[in-house]
Amino acid sequence: MSLKSVLTVTTFGAAMLVAGASIAQQKPSPFDAVPDKMPFDIPYGAPIPLDQAEAAIGAAVAEAKKRGWKLNVTVVDSGGNLVAFQRMDGSQLASIAISEHKARAAVTFRRETKIFENAMHAGVNYVATLDGMIGSRGGIPLVVGGKMIGAIGCSGGTGSQDDVICQAGAAVVK
Repeated sequence: MSLKSVLTVTTFGAAMLVAGASIAQQKPSPFDAVPDKMPFDIPYGAPIPLDQAEAAIGAAVAEAKKRGWKLNVTVVDSGGNLVAFQRMDGSQLASIAISEHKARAAVTFRRETKIFENAMHAGVNYVATLDGMIGSRGGIPLVVGGKMIGAIGCSGGTGSQDDVICQAGAAVVK
């Protein structure tokens, strides 16, 4: 082996040692923490009945009308299946599917979709790779008696507007 080859290998090895030491000195990832209990461990319950779904939509639409907002509102059951939907006059067409997506994501992941939005803003980019995830607030689980019976999703305004309207609808069910 030539002197040049030996120096190249030695230099490369030293660089790898320095890089390894640098990596070892970095702070541990917060994702390495192992919680004692499962987060968002809400058991799925019986599906939301139609009358409760319609009451949630009615409250959401009433709040949206009071504020002069035109939204789409969806309620899905504990299996993520459509139970009820209402499109307010003049609401954005794209928001029909988005409101359903928000509701379905909330029930599937057992958490408000606002959590995904916050994670993406915080740079936790892996959440964007989760199937069925939506990184926008406005999807809220509906929990009765400690069991998830469905979720409500709203879309057509800003994320914060959608969330306010969902909260109004969810309050009727809780």
